[in-house]
Amino acid sequence: MSQFPLANVHPDAKIGNNVTIEPFATVRADVVIGDGSWIGANAVLWEGTRLGKNVRIYPGASISSVPQDLKFAGEKTETFIGDNTSIREFVTISRGTTDKLKTVIGKNCLLMAYVHVAHDCTIGNNCVLVNSVQVAGHVTIDDWAIIGGASAVHQFVKVGTHVMVSGGSLVRKDVPPFTKAAREPLTYCGINTIGLRRRGFDTEKITEIQEIYRYIFLKGLNNSKALDRVEKELPSSSERDHIVNFIKASERGIMKGFSSGSSIE
Repeated sequence: MSQFPLANVHPDAKIGNNVTIEPFATVRADVVIGDGSWIGANAVLWEGTRLGKNVRIYPGASISSVPQDLKFAGEKTETFIGDNTSIREFVTISRGTTDKLKTVIGKNCLLMAYVHVAHDCTIGNNCVLVNSVQVAGHVTIDDWAIIGGASAVHQFVKVGTHVMVSGGSLVRKDVPPFTKAAREPLTYCGINTIGLRRRGFDTEKITEIQEIYRYIFLKGLNNSKALDRVEKELPSSSERDHIVNFIKASERGIMKGFSSGSSIE
């Protein structure tokens, strides 16, 4: 470990190999830092922090702080951050409460400056939260999602895999997988074609996903009728079933469908 003399590291913290802790960083007790990680100046790792390998915590970040939840009573909870994730300047992440007992950030994620992730959130792998995104408690964001800068995500919302949310969005409803979301109120704006191509989806699969969402958002059907027709009229696939199951499980309801004043049959 490379620890500068002015770093404040509790003797009970568990530090892996080849870890660098810069001056004025604070590492509290009950913290685990994986091999190859780097902790920048003035960052604070509070009790319950669990860092994977090669995690980078930039100056001023606060990880696993006490939740901003008036019901929190000091219970022992944790914050997990996966391998190769970067947490940029002044990001704040709260640890869990009795709901899930943990907040989780996956592997290979990028949380840009001034992002806030509240208690009991689960963020998947390969996600990007752009500058100043604010994520309320109990939110789930699935793998490969990108949340545009200065967006606010309401508590208990779920954002599906491979989603792209436009900057400045107010995300009050669930956002189904593979879609783009923008406007106010948040509205379906097509599927995330560019992101899917970058991640290896071929034209046939992209066309299949587009057809599923034509039923859900463009035919003027309510959600239950749209899903019924999708299951009856479109061939089964892992993507179709994932979309259907996501919408069926939605508790807050999903975002609005695009409307130009007429449905498309």
